[in-house]
Amino acid sequence: MKILVTGGAGFIGSAVVRQAVAQGHHVVNLDALTYAACLANVASVADSPLYAFEEADICDRTTVDRILARHRPDAIMHLAAESHVDRSIDGPGTFIQTNITGTYTLLEAARSYWDAQGKPDSFRFHHISTDEVYGSLGAEGQFTETTPYDPRSPYSASKAASDHLVRAWAETYGLPVVLTNCSNNYGPYHFPEKLIPVVILNALHGKPIPVYGKGENVRDWLYVEDHADALLTVLTRGELGRSYNIGGENEARNIDLVTMICALLDQHRPDAAPHADLITYVTDRPGHDLRYAIDPTRISTELGWRPSVTLEEGLAKTVAWYLDNPDWWQPLLDRDGVGARLGKA
Repeated sequence: MKILVTGGAGFIGSAVVRQAVAQGHHVVNLDALTYAACLANVASVADSPLYAFEEADICDRTTVDRILARHRPDAIMHLAAESHVDRSIDGPGTFIQTNITGTYTLLEAARSYWDAQGKPDSFRFHHISTDEVYGSLGAEGQFTETTPYDPRSPYSASKAASDHLVRAWAETYGLPVVLTNCSNNYGPYHFPEKLIPVVILNALHGKPIPVYGKGENVRDWLYVEDHADALLTVLTRGELGRSYNIGGENEARNIDLVTMICALLDQHRPDAAPHADLITYVTDRPGHDLRYAIDPTRISTELGWRPSVTLEEGLAKTVAWYLDNPDWWQPLLDRDGVGARLGKA
C-alpha cells in the first residue's frame, strides 16, 4: 500500500511513518515543517526506497493536488494539525486555519483525486483526532464513540469541527473514510513543549517543573508507538464510515505522572536533592478539562487491538530516550515559545 501521511515530521505522524515503512508500505510524508516538525524524527527511514518527502501546506490546494497526482496514494492518513492547547489559547487563528480550513482543503483534494481514479473501493481517508473533542469527564465514566461532542478549548473545538467535516464528506460525497480519536500520547520524539518532555528537560536543567493547579487533572496515556500500530490497524482493517477510540488504558493524575518521572530521573541522573523538589504549582490553564478516559472496547473487539506498553514501561523508555538523545532535543529548545508559559489568556 502507498500511504500519504500529512504531518509526518511531527510527533505522532513520524511514528506512523517509521512504522508504516517497517511494515513494508510505501509512504509519502507531506509536512509544512512548522515549528513543531523535525525531519530528524524520520531520519531512520529517510534513505529507504519506500519513503518520499514533500514539503507542503495542506491549505495549499494546488500543491496538494500536484502531490496526489504525482504519487497516487492508496490511502491518506491525516495527522497534520496544530495541537498544543496553550498555543490555541494565545492564538486560535492558526488552529482554525490549519485544523479546519486545512482539513477542508485536503478533503476536497482527496475527493477530486478519488473521483479521477474512478472511485476505487480500496481508497481510504483516515482522519486522526483527539479525545479532547468530547470535553471533560467527572471522576467516573469513559468516552465512547457515541459520546456527544463538548469541546472546551480553541484546539479541541477546531478538531471537533474537522471531525464533523470528515463525516459530512463521507455522507454527502461518499468519500471512504475512517476516523480515530486518541488519548494523550507520549514517547520518543515528543516536542519539548508538552508535559512529559517539559518535566524531563526542566528536571535535567534544575529548573522548576510547572504543574497546573493542584495537579489533579487525569489523562489516559498512550505510548506513541502503540498508537501508530493502532492507526495502521484501523487504516487497513477498520470499517468504512466508522470511528474508533484509541486509549492506552493508563490513567494517571498529572501530579502522579510527574512524580513517577522524577523518580526515574533520580535513578538515572541522581542530584543533590530529589528531582521532585523542583515541582512548582502554577495557575491553572483556562478551561482545563478535569479528566479524559477512553473506552477502547470497539477497537479491541472488532479489530483485536490492545495497547502493549504500560505507563511504567513507557515512561522508563521515554526517560531513557531523552537522556540518550540530547542532540535531538537541544536545538528544539530555541524554537519559538518553547520553555515559556503559554496560554494564560
